[in-house]
Amino acid sequence: MTPIEKVHGTVLEQRSPSAIAVKNVLFATDFSATSEAAFPYAVAICRRFGATLHAAHVLSDASLLMMTGGVDYVSMSTIYEDAHTEARGKLDQICARVEGIEHHNYVRHGQVWKNLAGIIDEGKIDLIVVGTHGRSGLGKLLLGSVAEDILRHASCPVLTVGPKVSGRAKLPALPAHGRDLAPVELELQQIVFATDFAQYSLYVAQEAVKLAEEFRARLTLLHVIEDYTGLGSRPDLMEDSICRLKSLIPNHNALQYPAETVLEFGDAAHCILKVASDREADMIVLGARASGQGGTTHVPWSTAHDVIAQAHCPVLTLRS
Repeated sequence: MTPIEKVHGTVLEQRSPSAIAVKNVLFATDFSATSEAAFPYAVAICRRFGATLHAAHVLSDASLLMMTGGVDYVSMSTIYEDAHTEARGKLDQICARVEGIEHHNYVRHGQVWKNLAGIIDEGKIDLIVVGTHGRSGLGKLLLGSVAEDILRHASCPVLTVGPKVSGRAKLPALPAHGRDLAPVELELQQIVFATDFAQYSLYVAQEAVKLAEEFRARLTLLHVIEDYTGLGSRPDLMEDSICRLKSLIPNHNALQYPAETVLEFGDAAHCILKVASDREADMIVLGARASGQGGTTHVPWSTAHDVIAQAHCPVLTLRS
């Protein structure tokens, strides 16, 4: 029987020690509304695992030049000092909305990823939380330059919160002013892990299982067959795919519910989003691996991008 404890006269179930170690969480922000939407998740994760929150903003040269408005009588040094002070004040305001969480703020100047990489190393970051706007655009502006750089380069897991995160999967916004009297809690009831059976899928699947164990959530393992024109000559393909999905689940797991294995046919991003929507998923888990091209996901980058930009729940990307 699971031990229980009593808090303020209420009987609560006492959680066993977590198999997931999250000690330092980096919240990267450009102060946009989409960045702000990711902040409650960073806070909730810190509360859940007793982690330290690291909030960071990087002042790029492009943003500083835009502040001049074409007027050249203000020196760049003055612009930088003013921007630095303003950014520091905004970070202080953001972090002042939460209590009981140790936090550190960083304002840097220069290339975004280079500065974030330094903070990740300096703060021993275990998880990065970032908001994405998901708008159409050119090149790396598709997800927002900060989010795209992080996804392509970060060696630690990244939790992205897109513009369509809504319903019960969306955490309530923290108050803009005053104390956080009602702590935001992270609840995961449904998790979808999508894989194309890349080399490190087993590792990512095991992390998805740990996540489901921690939150006592239902776990769906999904594989999408995009090219199914040869099914007639490969009658064993479907059975083989289901067996491969089942093999990703460790025999010694402590899942509250039996894991579900799902096989879909068609466009990978569409199928992943549909399965997640049908199950009202609270989180989608994808794998990623390093490459000479700056990092690609297990599934093609275009698929991962579409999932992250259109998902109605946060997407956790783990690098193997």
